Amino acid sequence: MSSTDLAAPSGAAVPPLQAPGGTPPNSVGTDAGELIGHGRAMATEICIRAVGDDQDGPMAVVVAEALDVFTEVEKSCSRFDPESPLMRANRDPAAWHRVPRRCFDALDEARRAYEETDGRFDPRILSDLVGLGYDRTLPFGSRPVTIDGSPPRRRLARPPWHPRFRRSTGEVRLGGLPVDLGGIGKGLAVRWASEVLRPTVPDHLVEAGGDCYCAGLAPGGGPWHVGVEDPEGRPQPLLVLALSDEACTTSSVRLRRWTAGGATVHHLIDPRSGLPGGHGLASVTVVAPDPAVAEVWSKTLFLSGRAGIEAETTRRSLAACWTTVDGITDVSLALQSRVLWRRP
Repeated sequence: MSSTDLAAPSGAAVPPLQAPGGTPPNSVGTDAGELIGHGRAMATEICIRAVGDDQDGPMAVVVAEALDVFTEVEKSCSRFDPESPLMRANRDPAAWHRVPRRCFDALDEARRAYEETDGRFDPRILSDLVGLGYDRTLPFGSRPVTIDGSPPRRRLARPPWHPRFRRSTGEVRLGGLPVDLGGIGKGLAVRWASEVLRPTVPDHLVEAGGDCYCAGLAPGGGPWHVGVEDPEGRPQPLLVLALSDEACTTSSVRLRRWTAGGATVHHLIDPRSGLPGGHGLASVTVVAPDPAVAEVWSKTLFLSGRAGIEAETTRRSLAACWTTVDGITDVSLALQSRVLWRRP
């Protein structure tokens, strides 16, 4: 995951703003010329930093609205809620279903990512995750997680994915197999939150775990500084990047890994085999103009594994860095101009 800039904000809190629909409020406070918004959704902490000090005016309102985007995406696209619009559609993926706009757009974006990656990003991995025991929220980080059952087994490759969309009615047909939007949903929520902020607060940062978008300039007028986290959890980052109007996303198996049927597994599933992929890699970070694009490519590159990632970043001209399981970090040519500092 990526951690932003310098010290964490610690501004004096102002009264929290109530989110629409009666959901629990997120908090908005101030710190040295910034409005800082905090919330939690999609199993991660959300932080929004809006440059300015208009704590009682339009800035505070749009920061609260941007935080609400994450809750909205979670409600419509979660695979952990059996009654979410996504999971209702997954119960009969061969039929047409009317879904909310966020879910419709997320599925359409997943279809586009599938096509742009030549099928290497494929959201039809829900049954694979369930087969590995990841059918509910697991207590990652608190203690080792062990799931009883059979060890993972390779499955046959699936046929091409051809979902259908009726935009005029908001209907989708998933195409025969259930899907998981975890590989793109958070990046889309970051994008959509930034779109809410941009007309009022052109300079802002939206961070959600391993996904962030750096809009405009940081306080003081320079680019935002983003630290690329060490996949081993050491406090010093691997790199510090200088970014403006760009997204940064890290895919890592440091937190979401567990033991299933006696085998160590993780959540980054290779759609070609149904098994955890990324042999030899511990993390991959991608910088791109859009957070959903960065999220898709960080996962796709991870699945290239240690042997294939360098060639793939060169072929696609992707700004990326990656760390191997034995602690070696490398940087693609396209990322080098953004590297402000690198750990010796």
